[in-house]
Amino acid sequence: MDMQNMDLMGGSLQISTEVIAKIARCAALEIDGVADVACGRQPGKKAKELMDFVNLQPPVTVEMREGTADITLNLIVRFGTQVPAMAEKVQKNVKNAVQNMTRVTVSRVNLIIAGLAAEEPARDAE
Repeated sequence: MDMQNMDLMGGSLQISTEVIAKIARCAALEIDGVADVACGRQPGKKAKELMDFVNLQPPVTVEMREGTADITLNLIVRFGTQVPAMAEKVQKNVKNAVQNMTRVTVSRVNLIIAGLAAEEPARDAE
């Protein structure tokens, strides 16, 4: 667990990269078209297929370099979403949220489209 250290009046502040990752995840989920932040697991897979996911990286990774954060998110997008437009909104929202909440400078927000969430058919009211 990496920490971002800051000196404050009267002491210091340490923010773990896990906290930055959680902020980034929440900010991404606020954007229309993002169904989830995950590694692309699909329900209904067989046990052997699920074991292939054991070596996957976490859905959000944060690398600290010289006091700035590089953030990578694995997104599941909703079917029909215009991915480039959605991606720009996610990048902007993640960067703003992390910087506003932590004062950690975000140098990059990398997105990996790891899956597609199909729209569920509308159910008739009974």
